[in-house]
Amino acid sequence: MIDHVRDHWYWRPGWRQGRSFYTWHLTFRYAAALAALRSTYEPLLCSMPELTPVPRQWLHLTLQGVSFADKLSPADLDPIVAATRDRLASVAPFGVTVGPAIVDIESLQLPVYPADNLRQLRIVLRDAIKEIWGEDSLPAFPDLDPHISLGYWNQSAPAASLRDRVAKFGEQTTQLYINEVSLIDLNRDQLCYQWTPYVALPLGRPTHD
Repeated sequence: MIDHVRDHWYWRPGWRQGRSFYTWHLTFRYAAALAALRSTYEPLLCSMPELTPVPRQWLHLTLQGVSFADKLSPADLDPIVAATRDRLASVAPFGVTVGPAIVDIESLQLPVYPADNLRQLRIVLRDAIKEIWGEDSLPAFPDLDPHISLGYWNQSAPAASLRDRVAKFGEQTTQLYINEVSLIDLNRDQLCYQWTPYVALPLGRPTHD
């Protein structure tokens, strides 16, 4: 268990002001259940000056990075998209449970479980990248610990007191149905992850009448 949280907003290797990154995410702009869950946590988010809350429209679940955008063109990306679309045809949509919120070292986050289908989905995304660009092309990413961040810590602070405040707020959860993944052009210049969509791909093979 962590003793202190830390500021999330330091520059990771390769990142700088104005630079963006192509990545596969789950995005939730139209997920009413997730928006409602975030709303229940709003009083807690507003009570924590140590936290930079994630606005509703930027809630996301990170799956697999691709590459910095200034290294790619549509001609580079489109074969990845095509290979991913083919592989996703065999991945059925699935449901997950989201929450309750926990204090992690860099964020206040909603765990998403069970993790198995999300980890398998990530393997599919990685395999498509390897198919087109080769094994050495995959960005180094940690093992997938599926979560949706409600906010990111903007300073170091004792974790125990934050955990107490979260625990007193109560346990809130919801259910989500995962039926597509999005390739996005992600930027973090404004102390917030914001993006431009590139393409959204459905899970499973479409059915026809």
